[in-house]
Amino acid sequence: MPAFTFPGQGSQRPGMGGPWVDHPSWEVVEEATVIAGRDVARLLLEAEQEELTRTANAQLATFVLSLVVLDALERIGVEPSVCAGHSLGEYSALVASGALAFEDGVRLVVERGEAMHDAAEERPGTMAAVLGADDDVVEAACQRAEGEVWVANYNAPGQVVIAGTRESVEAASALAKEAGARKVMAMQVAGAFHTSLMAPARARLRKALAETRFEAPETPVVANVDARAHAEPGEWPGLLSAQLCSPVRWRQTLQLLESMGSEPVVELGPGGVLSGLARRTLPSAKAIALQKPADLDELLAVLAGQDLAAGALDDGHGETLTTAVRLVVSPAAGIFQPEPLGAPALGAALRGQAPAGQAAGAPVEVGALLGRVGETEVRTPFAGELAGFLALAGERLLAGQPVAWLRVDAADARF
Repeated sequence: MPAFTFPGQGSQRPGMGGPWVDHPSWEVVEEATVIAGRDVARLLLEAEQEELTRTANAQLATFVLSLVVLDALERIGVEPSVCAGHSLGEYSALVASGALAFEDGVRLVVERGEAMHDAAEERPGTMAAVLGADDDVVEAACQRAEGEVWVANYNAPGQVVIAGTRESVEAASALAKEAGARKVMAMQVAGAFHTSLMAPARARLRKALAETRFEAPETPVVANVDARAHAEPGEWPGLLSAQLCSPVRWRQTLQLLESMGSEPVVELGPGGVLSGLARRTLPSAKAIALQKPADLDELLAVLAGQDLAAGALDDGHGETLTTAVRLVVSPAAGIFQPEPLGAPALGAALRGQAPAGQAAGAPVEVGALLGRVGETEVRTPFAGELAGFLALAGERLLAGQPVAWLRVDAADARF
């Protein structure tokens, strides 16, 4: 099953909402606008780089667009096995898991962005990416600089971000180069995020977190602070507060996702930065960035084990799958047994090899029984044409794992 990952500040870019403006999930933007009291659509469509780079704007816009993509995935029945987010993206991950209500997520992100902006004004700082050096080399450079500079992000092997006062970051950068770092790149940011210089923001955010209700996540969420999955809702206020002054352990998070067997690693939101980090950290893993509606086709193809470029998932009429396909997922964990008169087994319908007695393209109505996972019935919430199973008879499934896919008449499709 896929892992959902969500980007943080720095992934934003002008016009990033354009590909989604005509998608039904754009309604998420309208809802966020009301909650935040900000014109989020204008930020996503019209804001220039300078305006969009401001901390409060960048965080709100990136968070909302990530949830537009999440909504689009939920409409076609794709669910994650685990969620994680880079810095700001942790709030998106908590909403995706059900641990944090959308409305509360918007309010917290607005407060977080403003608090971090004010902290950066109070205690100015900067950040830099150190490339081609091991973690311990970069950590030692920060310690030798003897100033206010720390590791802020462990992003990928050979890619570490440092942050602190400008003078200290420059000193640590020079020491890292002397120790063998291939390159140091200054980052155009307004503050030293994920360091002690964000302490004023942490105190302010702590109050907002204390007034927010967290629920037990429906899927595990991996925290930035310790790269561990947390299921206890009472832990999240402390984790989110600590995150502001602690390094983001993203490389370690990706390694945990791999150990959990979560694949593909799917990035929901602008930029594609996290997908690049996933490919660098986990060379054998499939990483997919969903930046426009057409990218949903690639994910569906991967989940179905097919080559989209070869047209394996084409509906036969030249229509893209994002408007004509729905996934049915398992409601529970256990052994899967399909109904004997259902659609063909894994991949058979896709290859045109339906077993005897099983009709490919069988029509199904809402609530039709497709099989059972243990004693739990698997019924489709959609009406359409059952194109094939994505699970084998006798396969052990997790809750939320795709079981089958349906073709839905594009004219009747409801996202």
